[in-house]
Amino acid sequence: MIFWGPPGSGKTTLAELLARSGNAYVARISAVSAGVKEIRSAIDEAKQRAAAQQQRTLLFVDEVHRFNKSQQDAFLPHIEDGTVWFVGATTENPAFELNPALLSRTRLYRLQELTDADIAMVIAQALTDKDRGLGNRSLQFSADAHEYLLHCAAGDARRALNLIEICADAATSHELDLAFVQQAVGQRQAGFDKHGDRYFELLSALHKSVRGSSVDGALYWYARILLGGGDPLVVARRLLAIASEDIGNADPRALQLALQAWDTFTRVGPAEGERAIAQALIYCALAAKSNAVYEAFNAAKALAEQYPDAPVPKHLRNAPTKLHQQAGDGVDYRYAHDYPQALVAGERYLPAAVGAVNLYQPSDRGLEKQLAEKLAWLRQADQRSEWQRGDHD
Repeated sequence: MIFWGPPGSGKTTLAELLARSGNAYVARISAVSAGVKEIRSAIDEAKQRAAAQQQRTLLFVDEVHRFNKSQQDAFLPHIEDGTVWFVGATTENPAFELNPALLSRTRLYRLQELTDADIAMVIAQALTDKDRGLGNRSLQFSADAHEYLLHCAAGDARRALNLIEICADAATSHELDLAFVQQAVGQRQAGFDKHGDRYFELLSALHKSVRGSSVDGALYWYARILLGGGDPLVVARRLLAIASEDIGNADPRALQLALQAWDTFTRVGPAEGERAIAQALIYCALAAKSNAVYEAFNAAKALAEQYPDAPVPKHLRNAPTKLHQQAGDGVDYRYAHDYPQALVAGERYLPAAVGAVNLYQPSDRGLEKQLAEKLAWLRQADQRSEWQRGDHD
């Protein structure tokens, strides 16, 4: 099985409980330092243990996502023949980090961050257990100091235990107040991981906040990314995507401002550049929204896949040589600038097999409202021209 969850959510503890319930020996491998050699050694020992002691082996692989494809493949035959009970632990999305072959042979369990109530239980047990914890110290945290510990632990039981150990080492009395705890453990570290689940969750929240016109949400998630040590240019890149996907022609200035914010950051550095990105973020959040360009482009790609070989109409072809001209290329092409308002009403610009389509459906928001009026006028002009030519039923 695979345990997928944030640090300190109990992945290792669950593996230990499984081994204990099955009377199995726990063999541990960390993908941070191990390789195929260590995997083979653990498998050989598991076979010897089964033969000599009649005891099964639970092979616990921590940070399993750090193994490459060949290293992950090394587990497969031994999982299939039952040499070991395989338990992998990962903080990253297995769908992205683990081989499909390994995933198909395992059950996936997703663990959530522990709640404050869970962490409070962990702390209480650690402070009262005299054999494994700090029960002999009789430490007492004030209510606000206890709340601060929960805040700093952020759902991570291992971090919570580390924090109270730090406090215990520094304590000179049994009564520990907020000021002491703050001085001992410092500030809470922002949760962030480069290109991990938390990274993409924050970017997703930022994107959806801008799309939903929430200035406060957009700024908050941007600040969270910065606090966690994220690259501001990641947000600048995402803003360019937002300006095209979610704003489009409803406000074309959004794309320009997003690009200018990126340029400002590269020219003046983080101190002023981060603020420029915030300015663009606010503008994009408040801009008129339309995904009409996004939808039109997707529809155009689908249409191209449907008609991948439709020939270009002869009147739209270039005729650079006499041979092309003799073949009729470019004949009957009408130059738009020779006509009133640069419009050749009724002209065909798509292959005959495709027929008439309306890929771009502008919204009634922002500048697109004017574009919709222009597009409606163009289509009406085309329809009148076709009617006058008799191209109708």
